Amino acid sequence: MKTIFQHFFMLAFCCHLFHPPTFGQSNWQIKPVQLQTRWAKEVTPNNALPEYPRPQMVRSEWQNLNGLWQYAITAKDADMPQKFDDRILVPYPVESALSGVKKNLLPEQRLWYRRTIKKPNQTGTDRVLLHFGAVDWQAVVYINGQQIGEHQGGYQNFSFDITNALKKGDNQLTVAVYDPSDQGPNPHGKQVLHPQNILYTASSGIWQTVWLETVPAVHIGSLTMTPAIDQGYLSLKVNVKDAGEGYTVEAVAKSNGAKIGTITGNANTDLQLLIPNAHLWSPNDPFLYDLSIRLLYKNKVVDTVGSYFGMRKIEIKKDELGQERIFLNNKYTYNLGVLDQGFWPDGLYTAPTDEALKFDIAAIKSMGFNTIRKHIKLEPARWYYHCDKTGMLVWQDMVTCANESPAAKAAFEKENQENITQLHNYPSIICWVLFNEGWARYDQQRLTEWMKKADPSRIIDGHTGENYDRNAPKNPMEKWISSDLTDIHDYPGPGIAPALPGKARVLGEWGGVQVQVPSHQWNEADGWGYISLPAAQFARKYEFMMKHLKVYEEEGLSGSIYTEPFDVETEENGLLTYDREVIKIPVDQLRKIHAMIIPPTSEVLTAFSAQNMDTTNPDNMYTKLLQQYQDGNYDLDFLRNLSQMAVRKNDPANAAKMANEYISQLKPPYTPGQLKYINKFTNSTKDRGFAIINKYQEQFNSVLGTRRAEVKLMNIIFQDEISPYVSEPQADPDWNLLAGNIKKYGAPGEEIFLRAKTIHYLNKQEWDSFATTADQYIQKCAPYISAQDLNSYAWTVFENVMDTTHLANALNWSRRCIQVANEPAYIDTYANVLYKSGKTTDAIAYEEKALNLAPDNEKKTYQETLTKMKNGARTWK
Repeated sequence: MKTIFQHFFMLAFCCHLFHPPTFGQSNWQIKPVQLQTRWAKEVTPNNALPEYPRPQMVRSEWQNLNGLWQYAITAKDADMPQKFDDRILVPYPVESALSGVKKNLLPEQRLWYRRTIKKPNQTGTDRVLLHFGAVDWQAVVYINGQQIGEHQGGYQNFSFDITNALKKGDNQLTVAVYDPSDQGPNPHGKQVLHPQNILYTASSGIWQTVWLETVPAVHIGSLTMTPAIDQGYLSLKVNVKDAGEGYTVEAVAKSNGAKIGTITGNANTDLQLLIPNAHLWSPNDPFLYDLSIRLLYKNKVVDTVGSYFGMRKIEIKKDELGQERIFLNNKYTYNLGVLDQGFWPDGLYTAPTDEALKFDIAAIKSMGFNTIRKHIKLEPARWYYHCDKTGMLVWQDMVTCANESPAAKAAFEKENQENITQLHNYPSIICWVLFNEGWARYDQQRLTEWMKKADPSRIIDGHTGENYDRNAPKNPMEKWISSDLTDIHDYPGPGIAPALPGKARVLGEWGGVQVQVPSHQWNEADGWGYISLPAAQFARKYEFMMKHLKVYEEEGLSGSIYTEPFDVETEENGLLTYDREVIKIPVDQLRKIHAMIIPPTSEVLTAFSAQNMDTTNPDNMYTKLLQQYQDGNYDLDFLRNLSQMAVRKNDPANAAKMANEYISQLKPPYTPGQLKYINKFTNSTKDRGFAIINKYQEQFNSVLGTRRAEVKLMNIIFQDEISPYVSEPQADPDWNLLAGNIKKYGAPGEEIFLRAKTIHYLNKQEWDSFATTADQYIQKCAPYISAQDLNSYAWTVFENVMDTTHLANALNWSRRCIQVANEPAYIDTYANVLYKSGKTTDAIAYEEKALNLAPDNEKKTYQETLTKMKNGARTWK
C-alpha cells in the first residue's frame, strides 16, 4: 500500500481544519496516575490523536474535533445542564488520567459533553456528517439544543447527518452519555466499577476520535471487500444510499503505484475486481494493494475515497498426516499468539497516541509472535490498520454478553452483527470468537451458525475455554458444536484441546506467569498471577513451557494464545510491564525460544524498544534495608516498598510495623492505591488503618467494591472482640458485656455483634433465643443479609419452633427471599412456614408453584411435601 493511500493521507492532513475550543491548553493537565507511559507526555489539547481515523475509506475534506471540550456530570434523569464549568480532553475516557478528569461515572449518573463547532464550507447540496469512533455506552447528540440522533453500543462507530441543524458561524455540539459499566445489560468487556483481578477500570463516554466530514448529497457510505485468492479476484461492494439511475462506481487497484486491475459497475452490487497473480498477504509478507474508488453520476465524478485491501484466505483443512489444521493461503500456519486486552495505565481504553497504538503490535511482532487474540474489546480502526500493515493475524473476540437477561442478549446480538460488519474488510482478522469460558453463554449452536453465515470468509471459534464452563454440555460433540475449532484454556499449561472431526485444535489461553517488576506496578499490594516466579527464573520456566507447547504442536495443536503481552493493572502476567517500559525476557531470547515453533516473521521493528528486566532479586537486600528502617529511615516510598518485601520474606511482625508507620504518615484524600494498601495491611482493631477504614467507608467502597469496607471491619471486630468468647463449644458469653465493648465501633460493630449472636444460638440449638436474636438482626440489617441466609434462618425456625410469633417473623423473612429471587427452594420454605402457621390453602398454592419451577431431579421432594400438605400431614420433623 504505497502511492494512492499515502496521497490520500497527505490530502487529509493538509486540508482538514482543526478548530480547538476557545479555552486554552492551560485548562488541562494529566491527572496523577500510578503508572504513565512514555507517550503520555506527548499528549496536549492541540494534538489529541490527530491522525485520520478511518484508514480504509479516506476523504480529503474532514475536521478533527478531538481536544478540550466542556463537560458536566448530572443525575441520570436530569435535564441538559445550563452550565459546563469543567474541561475534559476528548477522546480519552472520563475515568482516565489523560482526560484530565479521572472520575468514575456511576450508573445513576449522566455525562455531558459540549463544544463549539464551526459550520464547514459546503458547495451546493453537500452534506456535513458528524462521526464518532466509539462512545460507551448510550449517546444522545444535540446540535444547538436540537436532538439529531442517538446510538447504543460502546464499541461501534456511528454517524449523523447534521447539515440541517447547522447555522452559519458557531454551533453548539452537545453529547449526553449514559454508561452503567458492569451494572447494566450493555456489553462492557473487562470494564467494572470496582476493578480487581481479571477485571479493570471502566472507560465511559467518548473514547475514540470525533470528526466532521463534508460529502456530496449522494456519496459512498461504506465498502465491503472479501478476497478470493483461488479465483483471483476481490469481491467488492460499494455501498451508496439513494444511488438512482445514472450512478456508477469505478474501482482501480494498484500495486506499488502500478495499476493492476479496474472494474466499473453499479453501486450496491457485488463486483469482481480481478487481481492477476495476486501478491498474497501474510505475517511474513503483509502486502497491501492500494484501492481508489470513484462514484460517478452520468460519467462525472461526484465522490472519491482511497482504500486498501489484502489478498488472503483462511480455512480449516487436513495436513498431510490427516490432522485438521489452520491453513493461511493454502499453507498450514501455526498461530503463535498472545491475549491482548487493550488497556493503558494513562488512557485506559484509549492509547495515548497513534505511535503507542502501533507500539503494541510492533512489540508483539518483534517478540516472535504472529497472532493477537483481541480479548473482549474492539479497537479503533487504526489498530487494525497497523495489524494489516505490520502483518499480524487477529482473533477478534465478541464483547461478552453482560448477563442472561433478555435485554442483555438483545444488545449482545445487535452489537455482534455491527462488529462483524464494521471489521469485515481488515485482512488481518482471520477468526471471530463468540463465547469465552461460559460467561453468559446461551444458544451457542444458533449463534455460531449465524456467525458462520454472516461471514463465511473467516473461521469461527464458538467457545474459547469451554473447559472453564461449569454448565458445559457433557457430550464432547456438543461442546464446540458448529465451531471450526476445539479450544481449551490451561493455566499455566500448556495443554491441548481434544481432536474432533472437522475442527482444528487450539489452546485459547495459557501462561499467566506473574513476574513482579518493582517501580513498574499498578498496585504492588494486589499484584497477582496464576503462578508467580522470581525474575531470575522466568526465562528458564518460559522456555520449558514452550518446549512442551512444541510437543503439543507436533501432536496436532494449531494455535496457542499466551496470557499476556503486557501487565494489566494488578494482573502482572505480561511479558512487558503495564507502562510498556520493561521487557521481562530479552527480546532476542524470546525470538529464539519462539523459533522452536515458528520462525520470526520479521526483524525486531524500529517502533519497538524496552529495557530488559533486572533479574537480580531485590529481596536479597532485605536485611540491609531492614537495618535502614531500624536506623530511622521512614521515607514514604521506602516504607511502602519495604513492607511489601517483608511480606514476601515472611516477616509479618516487621511488615505490620512498617505498614503502620507508613499509614500514619498518609493524609486524606487518599489515592486508590493508598486505600488498597491500607486495606491489605489492616488486620487488627489496633492497626492504624482500622480507624481510617471506619471513618472513610464510602471512599473505600468506591474503590474496593460495595460494602467491602464494612465487611473488612466486621471481620476484624469479630476476630479481636468476639471470637475469643464464642470459639469454644461450651462457650456462654456475656452478651451485654460484649455489646458494651463493641459499641465504640458503630454500625459495623452492631451488625457483626447481632450476626455472631444469631449464629451462636443457631450452633447451640437454643431455638427460642435463636429466633428472637435472628429477628433483631434481620430488622436492623436485612438489606445486607443474603437471601440464602434469610431462607436458612426461616427454615430453621420452621423446623424447630412452634411459637406463633416466631413463625410470623420467619414468614416475613421468607417473603423477603421470594421478593429477591423466584427460586423454588425459597418458595418451598415460604409454603412450609405458611403451612405450619395454619394457612393451608396459601401453602398448597405456593408449594405447587415451587414444584413447577423445580428442576426435574428435585421435583420428587417437592411433590412429597405437596402431598403431605394436601393430606394434612406434618411437613416438619
